[in-house]
Amino acid sequence: MGKIDIQPKVSDIRKKSFFRRYNLDSNLIELIKDSPSNNFLSNPPIHNIYQYLVDFVISLSTQMLEKEINNIRILDWGSGKGHISYFLKKNKAEVVSCDIYNTEAHDSTFGQDTPIIEKYNIKVDPLSHPFNLPYDNESFDVVLSFGVLEHVPNHEKSIKEISRVLRKDGLFFCFHLPQPLSWTQKIQRMKGNFYHDRFYDKSTINYLSQLAGLEVLDVWSRALFPKNTVNYPLYRLVEKIDLYVTENTSLKYFATNIEFVATKVE
Repeated sequence: MGKIDIQPKVSDIRKKSFFRRYNLDSNLIELIKDSPSNNFLSNPPIHNIYQYLVDFVISLSTQMLEKEINNIRILDWGSGKGHISYFLKKNKAEVVSCDIYNTEAHDSTFGQDTPIIEKYNIKVDPLSHPFNLPYDNESFDVVLSFGVLEHVPNHEKSIKEISRVLRKDGLFFCFHLPQPLSWTQKIQRMKGNFYHDRFYDKSTINYLSQLAGLEVLDVWSRALFPKNTVNYPLYRLVEKIDLYVTENTSLKYFATNIEFVATKVE
């Protein structure tokens, strides 16, 4: 089935996941309440976002790969605090977690407080190379990048390595890529925060995907409204408005993120 045939189906599945109502995970919130580095997960708007992103991963993967989630091998590439692995494991997914072994990096699993990983005994494979992965060819059905690809030293080599460990027809989900016209990014840079030194648009995503033998199935913008430091009382309604605007208006170019899902074709 070609990209033209499948793209509407992928976007339909995405929208269904994004607009679904989720209950907050009270166990997770209780666990991380005393951890400053994890406390952003207690903010309902952020908590909700991770829930619908993970639901999208599960929904699309099970439908496209025609397997139950417990038979789909997923690589949580750059597992960080472990919350993505946690949500996946909670849904019975087979997850391999990995992160760069750097005890000085605040965003590496090995350089920060990790109550989620410790509580739920999530094994994280330490990576010693900036892009090489210690896994055999075609080891995974799905690879996830939740805010990782934009931080690696060489995104061309990293995405090629991701493709190498993906099975034929496997899926690569890439979330949280920063957009060049993002108004929130501009404000952060005015404050002297240059957390992102690379920005992404559709042409960059297509270039990287083609370079790695991947075919983009769906690409979208997300997160026009700030949420990391804002707790909206009606956060579900705010998120629905945000998703509608970034899907249907030109304001999508000013949103924080551009994201995509691709399949391995070579």
